[in-house]
Amino acid sequence: MESMRVFILATQTADGYIARDADHRSTAWTTRQDKILFTRLTKQAGVVVVGWNTFATFDKALKDRRVIVYTRQAREPVEGVEFTAEDPGKLLERLEAEGVKGVAICGGAHIYSLFMEAGLVSEFYFTVQPVLFGQGLKVFDIPLDSKLRLLDSAVSAEDGTVTLHYALEGDRP
Repeated sequence: MESMRVFILATQTADGYIARDADHRSTAWTTRQDKILFTRLTKQAGVVVVGWNTFATFDKALKDRRVIVYTRQAREPVEGVEFTAEDPGKLLERLEAEGVKGVAICGGAHIYSLFMEAGLVSEFYFTVQPVLFGQGLKVFDIPLDSKLRLLDSAVSAEDGTVTLHYALEGDRP
């Protein structure tokens, strides 16, 4: 049986930030190419996992995708959105038992870190935007010592976006 594909999808500035602060909407500063990649990869995966702050930046279900939002508080129901506080490993076990083939981990920093720390991620898509913030939130909020292997890269002549696709060293996606 083929295992479920779990990957991180993150956009960041050229100096490595995903946002200025927790309320900063990435849609305000990312390029069209990033939005196209986000839509394509999350639709391929079928399931999108985000934290509450990230969800609050779009605050709705995503067409043709199941959205799972990590939160510690009870929330008003949103059609097409599932709220959870379960352990990341348990969540992925449940999704795999349901027949899910792919999960896109889409932020923010705490959620990326939660899944990395649990050893549940094997692939990464980073889009590097031609923007500098100088300070803000990094992709991960924990120390890591992980080696990556480049699988693919692309540069958009249209807007200067660089897309990097990595595998965790030792994993063979």
